[in-house]
Amino acid sequence: MVTSGSGPAQQVRAVVEPVVLAAGLHLEDVAVSRAGRRSVVRVTLDLTDDAVGSLDSDTLAEVSRDVSAALDARDPVHGEYVLEVSTPGTSRPLTEPRHFRRARTRLVRLALRDGRTLEGRLLAVAEDDVLELDTGTGAVHVPVADVARGTIELDFRGIEADDDLGTEAEEG
Repeated sequence: MVTSGSGPAQQVRAVVEPVVLAAGLHLEDVAVSRAGRRSVVRVTLDLTDDAVGSLDSDTLAEVSRDVSAALDARDPVHGEYVLEVSTPGTSRPLTEPRHFRRARTRLVRLALRDGRTLEGRLLAVAEDDVLELDTGTGAVHVPVADVARGTIELDFRGIEADDDLGTEAEEG
């Protein structure tokens, strides 16, 4: 697979980035790989840093059509291709300050460069790229530069609370 830093992927990026920016989104990554006679073009989109929530399927479909039209018009792939447009999802590693800003309010696990691991709710990302994490025993401040890898953890506590409310309503 060829990622956004090299030849075909860079050419695709140059074509689709203006379309993505015009839609008010962030182009996270572009990858191009061969699959028989065709190429597979994978475009990963995300909301901007200051956006709240997640990218809805209607917006994703609309931008996909616009990206496809731009690729067809400019043909940076040079032939047949299959286009896959998606979002990073919760499994994306948190490696850049913008990833952490998008993960505000989520439960995260941080593997620090010194070997320690922290888990807690990401409360804020300061302008100097320092994370504020509620670990349950108090707030901890960690510079993004000290994080080797961060991940979003699934938080089932919210689901359990909703289930409890539904059970009470049925019983009442």
